[in-house]
Amino acid sequence: MIQIAQAEYLLLLLLVPLLIVINIINIYIRKRKIKKLGDYTLLKHLMPRVSIFRGWLKLILICFAIIFFAIGLSRPQLGARIKEVEGKGIEIMIAIDVSNSMLAQDYSPNRLERAKLAVSRLTDKLRNDRIGLIVFAGQAYVQLPVTTDYVSAKMFLNTISTNSVPIQGTSLSSAIELAIKSFSAESANSGRAIILVTDGEDHEDDPVSVAKTAKDMGILVYTIGVGSVDGMPIPMDNGELLRDRNGQIVVTKLDEEILVKIAEAGGGVYTKASNSNFGLESIVDRIRELDSIQFRSVVFEDFNEQYMYFFGIALFFLLIELLVSDRKGRNFF
Repeated sequence: MIQIAQAEYLLLLLLVPLLIVINIINIYIRKRKIKKLGDYTLLKHLMPRVSIFRGWLKLILICFAIIFFAIGLSRPQLGARIKEVEGKGIEIMIAIDVSNSMLAQDYSPNRLERAKLAVSRLTDKLRNDRIGLIVFAGQAYVQLPVTTDYVSAKMFLNTISTNSVPIQGTSLSSAIELAIKSFSAESANSGRAIILVTDGEDHEDDPVSVAKTAKDMGILVYTIGVGSVDGMPIPMDNGELLRDRNGQIVVTKLDEEILVKIAEAGGGVYTKASNSNFGLESIVDRIRELDSIQFRSVVFEDFNEQYMYFFGIALFFLLIELLVSDRKGRNFF
């Protein structure tokens, strides 16, 4: 599998057609100047050492050098080799609310994107712990089973949107129930925790009793409140604000009361997220105090960098270009 780490450098390839056009214009201008001095065919015989072919050859070599240099700068990578690793850690299921209310912009750029950024930063700091992702609105779905493959976790995280769940609403109990079922069998007697990331606007069920069930099974439930208690309107894709059936603008508020009750029933703690401190890392530090488990996982190895080979080829073409003379009768070609 090949991936390009910094594709923006491929824009340098636009220099190739630009140089060709400039060279064509330059040849045309030179011909016009020569014709002003006399007959072009006759004057060509008076300049036997001038070679248009060699000029084009040098330009082609430079173009090849630019092409391979640009590819090298873009950092092509080969890899995605699978390997099995052993580790000791805890299992964390993070359930992210993807209902429309998470589009409110009391966080930058909105509640959902801020939550995704916090989870992404958390995965950068995990080492041997397993992490799983659940998305929920009116229903809950496993986005990523528990894994130590943090590269895949970030890839799946980037695909999360309010379109990830077709049924709108906020069913906190379905998210907790699914998370309970999603832990690995080998973690049954060790550290397991669920982290709910939501604005808490649950209008459908009783998540407190489900959180208590999780605690009875040895699974702690933590909650992170995303949003403001004063409320914010919900922007839609068409640029307008979400309205109810009566045409009134819908205002989504953070329901801290229900999130506190869920955390208390689940043996965890409630944290109100802010733009500067989302609260995930402090919760994970608490969870790490739980008993760890020994497990094996299949993960992808890091991609192997290939840029040095392309830089080497680019240097080769540059050296050949330096050895090619632009006039006939000189040393080096």
